[in-house]
Amino acid sequence: MPLTQDQMKAATFGRPSAVPVSAGILPAVWMKYRDELDRIVRRHPILFPKYAGNSNYDAIWSPTYHAGNHVDEWGCVWSNVQDGMEAIVTHHPVPTRADVRKLKAPDLIKPELKHGFMYLRLGDLRGFEELMLDFAEDAPELQMLIDIVLEHNMQRLELMCQKLPKGELHGFGDDLGMQTSLAMGAQKWRKYLKPCFMKIFQRWRADGRMVYFHTDGCCWEVIPDLQECGVQIINPQYRANGLDNLVKVCKGKLCCCLDLDRQLFPFATPKEIDQHVRECITKLGSREGGLWVSAEIGMDYPLENIEAIFAALEKYRTIYSN
Repeated sequence: MPLTQDQMKAATFGRPSAVPVSAGILPAVWMKYRDELDRIVRRHPILFPKYAGNSNYDAIWSPTYHAGNHVDEWGCVWSNVQDGMEAIVTHHPVPTRADVRKLKAPDLIKPELKHGFMYLRLGDLRGFEELMLDFAEDAPELQMLIDIVLEHNMQRLELMCQKLPKGELHGFGDDLGMQTSLAMGAQKWRKYLKPCFMKIFQRWRADGRMVYFHTDGCCWEVIPDLQECGVQIINPQYRANGLDNLVKVCKGKLCCCLDLDRQLFPFATPKEIDQHVRECITKLGSREGGLWVSAEIGMDYPLENIEAIFAALEKYRTIYSN
């Protein structure tokens, strides 16, 4: 995607005129609040400059956001009980190590790398507990599985490199962390997964493109590794990582697109939300740049809190230009 001038300056520590801010609204939120949410969004043109009204409150952009079951190209079954929210994988097609030895990647190669393209794909195929045993025991089948998934991803990436313009930013996403740590620990992550991200991101950057990487969960201890792999903008979560940890690994070193505290927003007062946004921008940002701020809007947020999030983002985006 093309970047605004402030996004590029913030990403490269080039003194942006304002902190780039954004908000993403899940389909389930539109389904729940409808006209009430439309009125709030219209009041915040800085966040939504191209918004001209929502013509379909029930629109869903992905098959897995529909209630029911969906089978992907790898044979993973995604189950969903709530329209407008993401599904989870409930059937793993490679439950045993013997199955790994027989696994074939999908024949269809598309010019895309969807969210969960590497680490989460391993878990979708094996199941979380089996995958963790593979990491713990250094099972040879783990590297076999990684090689199959990585090769398939590189084929997809080559098509992306042919199709997408050079010089632009692309967003990659793979949730690496749990609530308080990496599931397999940093040492195993560096051994098995860092080489994968290194290969993928270095290939993408070879033609002058930029890498934005979204990752949920606690991942702060490998953020410097991800930067080595080629990440230029990292999108971590506030609550799972802790603001002080993100300041330590990102401030002045790597542009952080901070995902604000989704676990606070359903329960906070508007005043607490205002304080949260201000603290994040003042501690992690600087006049030189290095910070974007984003908020994901969930269906469990009260309307007054949604308004407070939008207002605080617009209020504090210019804190370094005053």
